[in-house]
Amino acid sequence: MTDTTPLPASLPISEQTVLVTGGGRGVGTHLVRAFAQQGARVIINYRSSHAAATALAAELEVEHGAGRVIALEADVTDREAVDRIVADATAHFGTEITTVVSNALPAFSFNGDDRPKAADIGWDDVAAQFEGTVRGALNTVQAVLPGMRARGFGRVITVGTNLFQHPVVPYHDYTAAKAALLSLTRTLAHDLGPDGITVNMISGGLLRTTDASAATPDAVFEYIAAASPLRRVTTPREFADAALFFASEWSRAVTGQNLVVDGGLVNN
Repeated sequence: MTDTTPLPASLPISEQTVLVTGGGRGVGTHLVRAFAQQGARVIINYRSSHAAATALAAELEVEHGAGRVIALEADVTDREAVDRIVADATAHFGTEITTVVSNALPAFSFNGDDRPKAADIGWDDVAAQFEGTVRGALNTVQAVLPGMRARGFGRVITVGTNLFQHPVVPYHDYTAAKAALLSLTRTLAHDLGPDGITVNMISGGLLRTTDASAATPDAVFEYIAAASPLRRVTTPREFADAALFFASEWSRAVTGQNLVVDGGLVNN
């Protein structure tokens, strides 16, 4: 007997309009490149990386066609600023944003020797991470939600970490905020599923190398490589590839999940 149950809504990546927050630097640039290479329209959101973001947009427009990539400034903790770039992007592309990669990261350096320790970390450190990570993601999702609901389709991808499963270095503020983001990812998935919107997280380990991991000693990278089944450290490009899966039609029945992309270091 043929199954006549209708499939959930899907849209090829080449027809998606993708907002990457924090797309002007670090792993964000790899996320932007991955979607542009698949033919998506891409918005590079940045806060302070104007020169890098605009240069990346110009480069990708040469490679993939004029009008396909735009760089827009906004602090994702400012809801009015996020609403503005969503409106500007919608006007620029003539279509709603279908896909969000919530990647923006508050200022942070993965330097275990210089991290705030349990006895002296201040709440301001923790609050800053929650503000940028959780509030930024919520602002972004809420800003694009009307357009996604109107289409009956949406893909939200949050960026987490494997540190709350395997705190090889106890970054208290960063890890707590990312754990809260996973909780938000799962509750949003439950709430938005009936609208045809999936919400998933990709969690990397330490990536070699991004702006945030530039201060990481080689010994830490060597330890992670030795402890991982693949015997190497995951690259930012490999991490970005996983985001393509969650945006693709192949994941249309997957939501509320956390995919750990770290070469097998953490098994959950």
